[in-house]
Amino acid sequence: MLLWRQFAMEWRLYGRDRVAMFWTFAFPVILLMGFGTIFRDGGGPKLSVVRVQSPNPSAHDAALDQALTDLQLKVQTLPKAEAEARWTRGETAAQLEPDGEGYRLRLNSYLMAQAGATAGLVNQAWLVAQARLSGAPEPQRIPVQVESPGHKRSTNYASFLLPGLLGLNLVSMGLFSVGMVNVSYREKGKFRRLAVTPLPKWVFLLGQVLHRLTVTVIQAAILLLVGRLAFGIQNQGSFLDLLLIMTLGTGCFMAFGFALSGFAETSEGYAAISNLVFFPLMLLSGVYFTLDAAPAWLQHTVAILPLAPFLRALRAVFNDGGSLVGHGTGLAIVAAWALAAFALAVRRFRWA
Repeated sequence: MLLWRQFAMEWRLYGRDRVAMFWTFAFPVILLMGFGTIFRDGGGPKLSVVRVQSPNPSAHDAALDQALTDLQLKVQTLPKAEAEARWTRGETAAQLEPDGEGYRLRLNSYLMAQAGATAGLVNQAWLVAQARLSGAPEPQRIPVQVESPGHKRSTNYASFLLPGLLGLNLVSMGLFSVGMVNVSYREKGKFRRLAVTPLPKWVFLLGQVLHRLTVTVIQAAILLLVGRLAFGIQNQGSFLDLLLIMTLGTGCFMAFGFALSGFAETSEGYAAISNLVFFPLMLLSGVYFTLDAAPAWLQHTVAILPLAPFLRALRAVFNDGGSLVGHGTGLAIVAAWALAAFALAVRRFRWA
């Protein structure tokens, strides 16, 4: 009964903080809906090229335009002055323009991720156009098959993002909802007053843990429901495996919050410390994108951080219907971080 009262008290206090409620429940849904809608038909924006109008259009121009369209490259044909104005403003990734008897392709050095892929398609379209004009067979192209690693479904950015948001929510819960609250309680003297009350310490701490666990369950349920209704995303694997992974992640990142709270005397100090942990995990662990193009040393470093192997296992189960077999090393890394953080939390925890 005492534990239930403490649990209910935690929910009443949490419910009064509308800002925390928004960031906990609404903001992840906004991210999923926003990014999922923008990149709904694939993993990124459609490639496009600005085509500068030729002063004297020829058969070569018509053949090239048709080949570009056949390769599903978005072509925007503009007068030279308007195209140059767009280029000067930095709005164009790739610009195809007449150059004597041929063409010149200008690539924006600030947008090389998109421009480089566009250049490959433009050159392929040029070879196809030349073959068509000369009556020669078109260049053979390697067939492309788009699918997820587990062969369960075609690529969908929303399905990639949803597990990332689930993991990021756990990190946010541990670092900010757990760690920040404990620092605030200590800073305001609440811990000191609780220490001399009849309330057992274990009831207070367990009430916090149970509250955060129920918040995590509600968060996950809302995201899964929105993903199912808006994008047709559903768990492809075992719900038991999914629960085990989520439980391990919850324990790990809650331990992080308790551990880091022992190093700060004020809420401002904890905000700085927690952000030093939160932002590298968010940006480097594969929440929003992969690090395939990053240097090898950075990929190896990120692999030993707790969020990266957690997300790999979560996506393997959720997106591809895989099992936990093959993810033992990654989950062991998460468990090791959880144990180390818990040991540090016990060592650093104090009531005053």
